[in-house]
Amino acid sequence: MTDNTTDKEDIAELLVYLGRAARGVDAGSDLTAAQWTAMRFFARANHFSRTPSAFSSFHATTRGTASQIIKFLMLKGYLVRHGAVDDRRSVRLDLTSSGKSIMRNDPLCNLTEAIGKLEGKQRKALQQALPALAGELAKIRDTVAFGTCGNCRHFSCCGAVSYCACVGAELAPADLGCLCINFAASEGPKSGARKAAMPSPRSKETL
Repeated sequence: MTDNTTDKEDIAELLVYLGRAARGVDAGSDLTAAQWTAMRFFARANHFSRTPSAFSSFHATTRGTASQIIKFLMLKGYLVRHGAVDDRRSVRLDLTSSGKSIMRNDPLCNLTEAIGKLEGKQRKALQQALPALAGELAKIRDTVAFGTCGNCRHFSCCGAVSYCACVGAELAPADLGCLCINFAASEGPKSGARKAAMPSPRSKETL
């Protein structure tokens, strides 16, 4: 970095550096960086989002490239494909027991450890700033922004019941911290009242 760079450029360069540094140990793995990205996505996405097209959007790649990555991971025995009960054309992908096991060797573990060593206030600041940054970048590029329920305007809760207005359904506790393709950044305080909803149409997923 040089003296004439702006604060914005400094931050952008640091983000790119962290991404590259965190993937620096990929060379010792039998998976590429893109394949690890897929493994992380399907490990963290909710059941609405574990589809080929959702991964394609998350990875900012073509559906053909995403399909090839997924097929490789299925051949390795790390992913398994499920068809929807009511529509055989609809596909959901889950990690197998072998896939869950290999996640213990995730190259991002070093970055996770480093984040854990930051002070609480620093981690909190990152936790708030990074989703906002991802959302702004998605707006600029006119792409899908991914996030979790706690920061989404479709989310509401009433007591022990959590609800998504986008899909018009109650949410399981396990879904609340998961990545979602229907994410829309919250623009203000959420009401505790349950929202009326119209389920959003979803395209059929094939692989």
